[in-house]
Amino acid sequence: MSESEQKLKELRNRIDTIDSKLLTLMSERADCAKSVAQVKQLEGDSFYYRPEREAQVLRSIMQNNQGPLDDEEVARLFREIMSACLALEQPIQVAYLGPEGTFTQAASIKHFGHSAVCVPMATIDEVFREVLAGAVNYGIVPVENSTEGVINHTLDSFMESPLKICGEVELRIHHHLLVSEHTRRDKISRIYSHAQSLAQCRKWLDSYYPSAERVAVNSNAEAAKRIKSEWHSAAIAGDMAAELYELEKVAEKIEDRPDNSTRFLIIGTQEALPSGQDKTSIMVSMRNQPGALHELLEPFHKGNIDLTRVETRPSNTGTWNYVFFIDFLGHVHDPKIAEVMKNVAAKASDLKILGSYPKGVL
Repeated sequence: MSESEQKLKELRNRIDTIDSKLLTLMSERADCAKSVAQVKQLEGDSFYYRPEREAQVLRSIMQNNQGPLDDEEVARLFREIMSACLALEQPIQVAYLGPEGTFTQAASIKHFGHSAVCVPMATIDEVFREVLAGAVNYGIVPVENSTEGVINHTLDSFMESPLKICGEVELRIHHHLLVSEHTRRDKISRIYSHAQSLAQCRKWLDSYYPSAERVAVNSNAEAAKRIKSEWHSAAIAGDMAAELYELEKVAEKIEDRPDNSTRFLIIGTQEALPSGQDKTSIMVSMRNQPGALHELLEPFHKGNIDLTRVETRPSNTGTWNYVFFIDFLGHVHDPKIAEVMKNVAAKASDLKILGSYPKGVL
């Protein structure tokens, strides 16, 4: 045996030993997770999943990570371990905006892991309805894109729903031009995708396929499915849709902005406790009078609260009435935030706290 072969054998033996230790430790962790579930059951706590606890664990793991794996990869591995341990007692059921192969499904897996049972829904309304009815534990819906802005349908759904926001996920969005085995690449005259994806790839399409018809469909997954039977069509979609429908990438990462990201919200019936790094979302109706917006924002300024988003939507209570959706850093259990909410409520005609939840860890 050569010196290099001997060295390779020693390294493989070392890996086998480490793997054996990892297996033992994962089994110990799973046993601890089952014990936690049993204690919660005795206390009558029906929520086995605690978003603030998971956020604290992942932050600690990334903070202590010394490589060579990067923080995001380490967090992904531990997310899967936590997901599998939680599923031993009760797999989480999650409704997402489908169909299969969408970015919302990818966000669901990123947040809950592969051990969660993810159920596709046709519309955002259906996601809210399934959670409210108790058919699933949680829902996940897109709320804003860094390029195209807010998803109005999601904001409007909160006006009527009592559900709480208990988490958020930020997903880097990469779009690819996909073709099937039947596509004649030199004859592509039609490109399918979701309207937002077409907008996010506008400049690339103008440069490479200026004459192709751009057809907006309900989802990128639907676009990927359609081109399976059309020889002159292509689709814009992500990795998950490409794998699901066995499509080939003609061009990768064709989004106009390399930092293109979409933020998703986790909705449920529970309130998340403080995790140490939290955000709060509220919905506020103001009286229709001069200076209303200034009055609304003044308590945040005086309280030195960091606003991360302010959106306006037409109210369903009357013409030319508006509702403000505001996100800011902090948790409603924090005394400073509670005082600001008291001052906002005094100025507003209606204040609805949509939820305080852990700030996305990735």
